Amino acid sequence: MVSQLNKLLVLMLFAVPALAQETTTEVEPIITESTVTSNTSTTLKSPPPSAISPTINTSNSDLCTFGVAGAIQTQILGISTGTQITDDNCEMLKNAKTLYDMGMKVAAVSVMCQDQRVFNAMLNAGTPCPYNGLIGDEARAAWETNGEMEPVELEEEEKSLTTDQKTLVGSSVVAGVLLLLLL
Repeated sequence: MVSQLNKLLVLMLFAVPALAQETTTEVEPIITESTVTSNTSTTLKSPPPSAISPTINTSNSDLCTFGVAGAIQTQILGISTGTQITDDNCEMLKNAKTLYDMGMKVAAVSVMCQDQRVFNAMLNAGTPCPYNGLIGDEARAAWETNGEMEPVELEEEEKSLTTDQKTLVGSSVVAGVLLLLLL
C-alpha cells in the first residue's frame, strides 16, 4: 500500500507540471510608445573684459612726479586713463640742494625764496632774500622799492588749476558721463 501511495505521489508531482505546460493561456503583448523631447540651451557666463589703468612708475625717490590713474568698466565699454603730476615744491627743493652742493649758496637761497613762506621767514630773521645779486641791507632796500617782485602767496597759486589737474578733471568728467550713458 505504501508503494502504491508512493507511486501516486510521484505521479502527482510529475503530472501537475506537465499539465501546467500543456495549458496555454493567450496573453496580449503590451506595447508602449514613448516620445522624448529634449530642449537644452547652454549659457556661458564670463566676466566682462577689464579696463586696466596704465602703470606709472614713480618709485624712484629722485623724481618729483607722482602718477594718477583710473579706470571705469561696464558690461560694454571700458575706459582707463593715467597721467603724471609734477610736484613744483619738490623740484624747487632739489634745485636748491643741487645749487648748494655746487657751492652756490646765494643762488640756492634765491631759489628757496621763490616760496612766500621762505621769503617771509628770511625777512623775519633779519636776512632778506637776495635781490638781483644784492644781499643784506642792500637787498632789503631793493625789496622795499620793488615790492611787486615778491613771490606770490600759495593761496593765489592754489586757486588756479594746473594744466595736468585740468586734464585729469576733464578726463574724469568725460568718463563719468560715458558711464552714465551706458547704464
